[in-house]
Amino acid sequence: MSDNDIPVSPSASPATSGSLATDSPFRSGRTSRDEAPQYVLPLVVHIEKTAPPARTDALRTAARAVLVMLSDERSADEGEWAQAMRDWQDARIRKVVRRARGAEWRKASALPGITVTGESAEVRVFPPVPLDGWPKELAKLQVSGTDLDDPEPLAAPDPAGPVLWLNPELDMSAGKAMAQAGHGAQLAWWELSETERKAWREAGFPLSVAVPEAGRWQELTVSGLPVVHDAGFTEIAPGKTLVVEGGDRYSPLPRLRRP
Repeated sequence: MSDNDIPVSPSASPATSGSLATDSPFRSGRTSRDEAPQYVLPLVVHIEKTAPPARTDALRTAARAVLVMLSDERSADEGEWAQAMRDWQDARIRKVVRRARGAEWRKASALPGITVTGESAEVRVFPPVPLDGWPKELAKLQVSGTDLDDPEPLAAPDPAGPVLWLNPELDMSAGKAMAQAGHGAQLAWWELSETERKAWREAGFPLSVAVPEAGRWQELTVSGLPVVHDAGFTEIAPGKTLVVEGGDRYSPLPRLRRP
């Protein structure tokens, strides 16, 4: 679940910059961002042995948790998390998902952060921490052990919100896939104006996570839509892991760039 992935978008960039700069976190290859102190956004998923969440709901909830953190007033301007958020986004965009249950979950929930709930999943997101400076309550949580399933057939993705399409050729743990979904949601967020972000937030950040057929995946990867590339440090080889397709209302990603 440890995650050194590189989100890549053909045109998107953080709200603080108007173009894809040479040191953007969206660019592959070593940049000045690699020289900056590295931070990570911790996410903890609540997994009880007797009642684990459904896999796809955990992915959706993790993606929404990232959006909730990005949009929280404490993450902006002079808010208490704002400096940590800036430091995190000035370096590589890293996310790590760990699991907790019982007393571990209660201790993690007592730390500053935000708990986001889905249909069956609970994910708590915390302000970024230095790569080697995790709070002890989070550092001891397990990274492995997130083999989640979908007990019911999945509905078709809702086109009213962004669709996070996962590479059908990859076998990722749920935790790894949750980190990828978080990256995809962040790409969608960076594509939007402040007005669009507000509307999406007020709607509760609706989004879908799905796995396309192989042919559809190939179409998506060459469509000009934002793509997440994995750096290959954990679980899988370097390559494309996720494509973000925008909904017409909440995340109008650039459809006109498609060939």
